[in-house]
Amino acid sequence: MTGSATNGPEETAVNGPGRTSANSPGQASFAALREQLHEAATAFADGPGALEGILLGMVDDVDRAVREPLEIFPVCHHSPASALAMARRLREKQPKVVYLELCEDMAPLLDELRNCRLPVAVQAFASDVDGFPAEWAPLSVVAPITEASAEYQAIAYALDTPGVELVLVDRSSDHVFQWDSRHGERTPQEPPAPADGVPEPEAALHGEAVGVEIGDLRPRFAELEEHLLRHGKVRHWSEWWHQYVEVPLGDSDHEAYRQVMFLVGSLFRRLAPGDGDRVRVDEDRERYMWTRIREHLAAGGADPEDCLYVCGAFHAASRVEEFGVAGSGPFTISPRSATTWQHGLIPSSHAAIEAQFGLASGSVSIAATQWAKNLKRTRVQPYRLAGQDGAKKPRATRKAAPAVTAPPPEAAEDRLSGFLRRPPVLDTLDEAELLGWSVDIVRAARRSGYLASTADAIAVFETSILLAGMRDRAKPTPYDFQDAAVTCIEKDSVPGRRDVRRLVEIMMGGDRIGRVGYDALPPLARDVHDRLAPLELKLQQRGVQRALLDLSSRPELGACSDVLWMLRRLLPHGAARPIMGERKLGERSIQESWDLALGTHQRALIELGYEGVSIEQVLEQRLRRDAYGPRATTAVVLAAVEDATLYLGSRRLSDELGARALEVLAAERTADGAPEVLRRVRGLLAYYRTAEPVLPPWVESFVKAGYAHYCTLLPTAFTDEDATVGQVAAMLGFLFSMESLALSLGCDRAQLELAVAQSRPTDPERTALLWAAQVQLGALSRAELRERCGELLANPMVVPAYPRYLSGFVHALVPVPGLADVVVEAVSNAFGRLPDPVLLPWLPSLITTLRAGAADLAPLLIREAGRIFPARLTALDAWVPPWREVPEAGASDGGRTGAAGGGSRGAALLFAHPGTLDAVAELLGCDGTWAAAGDGPAGPVGAVLTARHPDTAIAWESLLTGA
Repeated sequence: MTGSATNGPEETAVNGPGRTSANSPGQASFAALREQLHEAATAFADGPGALEGILLGMVDDVDRAVREPLEIFPVCHHSPASALAMARRLREKQPKVVYLELCEDMAPLLDELRNCRLPVAVQAFASDVDGFPAEWAPLSVVAPITEASAEYQAIAYALDTPGVELVLVDRSSDHVFQWDSRHGERTPQEPPAPADGVPEPEAALHGEAVGVEIGDLRPRFAELEEHLLRHGKVRHWSEWWHQYVEVPLGDSDHEAYRQVMFLVGSLFRRLAPGDGDRVRVDEDRERYMWTRIREHLAAGGADPEDCLYVCGAFHAASRVEEFGVAGSGPFTISPRSATTWQHGLIPSSHAAIEAQFGLASGSVSIAATQWAKNLKRTRVQPYRLAGQDGAKKPRATRKAAPAVTAPPPEAAEDRLSGFLRRPPVLDTLDEAELLGWSVDIVRAARRSGYLASTADAIAVFETSILLAGMRDRAKPTPYDFQDAAVTCIEKDSVPGRRDVRRLVEIMMGGDRIGRVGYDALPPLARDVHDRLAPLELKLQQRGVQRALLDLSSRPELGACSDVLWMLRRLLPHGAARPIMGERKLGERSIQESWDLALGTHQRALIELGYEGVSIEQVLEQRLRRDAYGPRATTAVVLAAVEDATLYLGSRRLSDELGARALEVLAAERTADGAPEVLRRVRGLLAYYRTAEPVLPPWVESFVKAGYAHYCTLLPTAFTDEDATVGQVAAMLGFLFSMESLALSLGCDRAQLELAVAQSRPTDPERTALLWAAQVQLGALSRAELRERCGELLANPMVVPAYPRYLSGFVHALVPVPGLADVVVEAVSNAFGRLPDPVLLPWLPSLITTLRAGAADLAPLLIREAGRIFPARLTALDAWVPPWREVPEAGASDGGRTGAAGGGSRGAALLFAHPGTLDAVAELLGCDGTWAAAGDGPAGPVGAVLTARHPDTAIAWESLLTGA
């Protein structure tokens, strides 16, 4: 196990017999500790061996790190003890150069932290990847920063102290993905889920970003972590760290802190499992950082005594050849890929940090509370960036502590022996603090619906002391108090939205959510805030705000409306949600109402800024990406055309995307997207016919190509098992609804007739659909269609499949809406003719079939039924269905009566109201007189013009007969 993690020139010194040779510079400092560990290994392991190698190797790691001329400051991420020790050391040492373990390409953003309210995260983002697999996109790396972290103390000191240089030495964001084939780093333990199983929304502030674990310190040996938790009588790692590291190191001096952190880092490093990929990445990071440090020292000529290297305790115990300013191991840093990275600040929260790095829920909030207590107890003045949002201004200006020359590394004393042998400090019980906690949690529980009382407060107080005693603690920790509150207050169910555990977390500090200030936002986000300024809302605040836009009285708000509709298209659901008003092609609302939560979705707005400088540019890029993507379909491209017209009003982009839709349509070989294509084309045609003087050229080309395309696919679609009846109906709907326009553009109707004639469906739905198409083309009369429906009902073998025929007829209303009366008649005949033993088992199948396949067409049937059936129940007995009426002589097909006046087929309304036709005749310059309705000739009336001008008819006859 040790050999897998040991890689460097000191491997022999650590594991070999010459471990404590006389020429070792640190022998005098740690000789006593070495002897103690040697005796312990002999006693517990029944003789020196592997255990002795591990224990004494840890001492060698501490000795090596302590003797390094460049002072190494080991930290643990978001550790109040590390932050306190860092603030104290910076005021003592006053280093001139601070090397920080953070991605080197994030350096330009750190000064923008003063315009933010912590916690925030520094982010590197890349939407277009070059050199990485396309499925990885978008790439995102975040480094969260809180005030209770040693990294922030170092950043604030370096940026606000004149003459101090801050140098980031960790691998770049590009190398994060270059070196890690697993596409990012993950902690070995998944974040614990909330008690109710629903994650807090604030936990998703980092999205799917890869977290840069600055100062990550956690056992990678599962058995070791389990052993520590079991013997420490704690539930999770955060509680163990708080109890056994945070509290003891809170009052330790600088050297004791460093040596303890070196020892812990060495322990976790030597007991890490043999994960080759992760060990390789860790060692490459250490080589990278020491290489950058030596390059900077050589270029700037800084003295290592005036520098400070801040890194995780795990990396401080490194044994690579490149370790130290005198490291000699060669290491070549690979060049970055061609990916273009964007950098910015995004809001973060305690819950997001816990979810990102697998910490226990509420641990970061408890750490923030512990940080405030440490500052009050030790009176250490922390560093804060000047102008920091949310930071309290100091009451009086204090002079910086004078610089103290650090002792030489060789003179470092052994502080580990005394620290390890010292019994734990038993803090006296702070009854006032514990009593305040007990009263506050009962008050919070009552507000959340719990039936808590003063007795529960007393029970929580006593149970906290009892649990602390059972766990060998004199003073209850926040985790003991949390367990006691859950035990005494939590009942069978949670009455409100939060359980007692969550209430304790909120009471201990809550989930603080950061905010990126206006000056630190990217240009796009600032532009959005500027353009929405007429709304007079505080858009940076979290929560939902209502915006009312009266566009009729304040036309200047139309620009705000345009921005809001584009944000609705680009941002996640809930960021900009319309309550009243809509935007469709050719329609604009005069009043709108919006629920805005831009402050809550600030991360999404900031990431838009990585894609462009304005929301119009980002929307155009996304529309192009959708239209030209590998999975683009005709429906997707037409949707992009509609959005370009609706939100951008760009005729240029619409024409370009329309031409792309024509290309995609020609490449499709199935009818999968036919319903969506039909809906989109109908909407675009209706818009262009009313808003434009002529149709765009791409629309005409699309109609011509679509007509020929669907005619070609129609026979295959009727027999294709993968095509649904709705898709085939949509194809017919496109052909019939676009027929007049297609024929005017030069298409041939014979192509459609041949396609219908070649179709040979076998299932009932498509058979009924084909009959409807034949009726529309004139190949089948309505009377013949009624006869076929009657034959289906008369055949007992076909009656069970009759609902499927009806489903086909209902789908046929898409291409042939005029058949609504026939469908109503078919349904009515079924209910009138079928006996109950046949109808009742058949009825559920009819209902489920119509609901599943034609729910959107039901309103058309209902309207037609309302027109045919009587409106009153009393008239139902005497009512005769239209299809059962006896047709009069000369009646048209389908039972419709002819015009009054005998057998002549005339238009009765024209004789009853001749004024309209007289006006048209006068406009055309025609003279004539009206004949009586019954004065027509006895024989059939023909076309008079053909008799007067027979040449046209003769020419048609010769063309059709070929004579």
